[in-house]
Amino acid sequence: MKKILILWSVLFSVNSLLSQSIDVPKKMNQTAFGKIDFLSIGMPETKIVNEKNMGLTGIHYNLLLNDWAYVGAGIYGAVSGERGGFFTLGVNAGIKKYLGKDFYVDTGFHLGAGGGAAAPDGGGIFILPHFNLGYDFKKISLNSGWSYVNFFDGGEIKGHQINIGLEIPLNFTFATYKNAESEYDFETLKKSDWNVNSKRTSLMFHQNNLRIKGDTQDINNNKTIRLAGFELANYFAKNWFAFLKVDGAFDGIKAGFMDVFVGGGYLLPINKNNTNILAKFGVGAAGGGGVDTQGGFLLYPDLSIEQRIFNDFFLSINTGLVISPNSYFNTSSFGIGLKYYVERNGIISDKSFSGGKFKGFEVIVKHDYYIDAARDKDFPDQDLHQIALQINFDLTKNIYVAGQTAFASFGGAGAYAEGIVGLGAKSNPFLNDKVILFGQVLAGAAGGGDVSTGEGLIFKPSAGFNYKINNSLSFRASGGYVKAKGGALSSAMINLGIKYHLSFLKMNK
Repeated sequence: MKKILILWSVLFSVNSLLSQSIDVPKKMNQTAFGKIDFLSIGMPETKIVNEKNMGLTGIHYNLLLNDWAYVGAGIYGAVSGERGGFFTLGVNAGIKKYLGKDFYVDTGFHLGAGGGAAAPDGGGIFILPHFNLGYDFKKISLNSGWSYVNFFDGGEIKGHQINIGLEIPLNFTFATYKNAESEYDFETLKKSDWNVNSKRTSLMFHQNNLRIKGDTQDINNNKTIRLAGFELANYFAKNWFAFLKVDGAFDGIKAGFMDVFVGGGYLLPINKNNTNILAKFGVGAAGGGGVDTQGGFLLYPDLSIEQRIFNDFFLSINTGLVISPNSYFNTSSFGIGLKYYVERNGIISDKSFSGGKFKGFEVIVKHDYYIDAARDKDFPDQDLHQIALQINFDLTKNIYVAGQTAFASFGGAGAYAEGIVGLGAKSNPFLNDKVILFGQVLAGAAGGGDVSTGEGLIFKPSAGFNYKINNSLSFRASGGYVKAKGGALSSAMINLGIKYHLSFLKMNK
């Protein structure tokens, strides 16, 4: 009898270990790459006589569907010429085929929307096909070739140009979205594919302020531009990180000012890792709202200090400068933000973990339609269409935080753009786990294109549903309302889109 009990105990233990290993979600790999490109666009004859070419720089992130096709999204901003404040958002699709070990052909297109800086951009929609030749240096690759831009909805910007691009691999690991909110202890994860080095990421929502000091800013001199936005940082070494920062103005000047920066920095932890001092330097593009940034290229040195308030949340205070290289646009920068740190997709670290939980993450590309969007005086109201990109992060199984940016495509408002954040709630899946209902309330900055948003603050509640296509994609539809505080914009809206969803392993201390 004793031998039977011992044998039963051994079999039960082995079965438990095997069950734990099988139950842990499978780690999947996605091949992807980031790209920065530049093109110099010839400008048509407008009020600016003999206008210089507009230099556009793009930041893109593309997923490889197989060993030759890719899709993704990207944003462009003016960095030279006369159109500082010209921004666009769009989607990418292309073919990247190697001709040997290192050389490759890259052909495809970017379909985008946007504009600004009084440019002849029409409704904002444009197409940008390209044909490039490239060389892969393994850690980076370079490519260059022909491209053609056409703002085809009443715009006058069109023509052929040479483009040049730099790409870096930015692969990631993930689990399917159905595993979101499932939790595992450290010992269970240790026996799984997730027993690898963890990666550190931070996301900060902030309110920033730019006090204009330039002598040539005329009516804007000494005014303070109040902006809201987000900053995403990823650590490529223990204390070194790269970041992307995006802001939109909501107060202080006429709506429409926006900035986008990329750069790097160093984090110095003190006070037993409860306090951090960060030094950052970025470059980027900014303009709009009647603020003259010349070509749009700006520098962003910054120093901040942040204090842990609970768990992985920190309160951040920053000060710095946002200036053009020749100091024509010259501002001091100061702000406050709420930052959230994540140790993800691995259990090996210099930190101690008790286990991990898979968190849901969603990326949505959609088309927004505003009915009879109000315009500033002397301009008739008309429907407005825009391309929008929304990112959701699940706080719980049914609550998520969201960030969204959108740029006008049709409706004669090419310079109109939005940058908004908020919260949403969603149901559990039903109808064979195919349908999820949701509602959300977003708010933030919007302006440009003579759309009547006052100084730029808007509110955007909506509700709708997701229909699951497969483990990675869902169809999304919703309706709602958009209302500007201080402006006449007050419109019903509908939108349709595609949602890409996954989950990642967040480590718990």
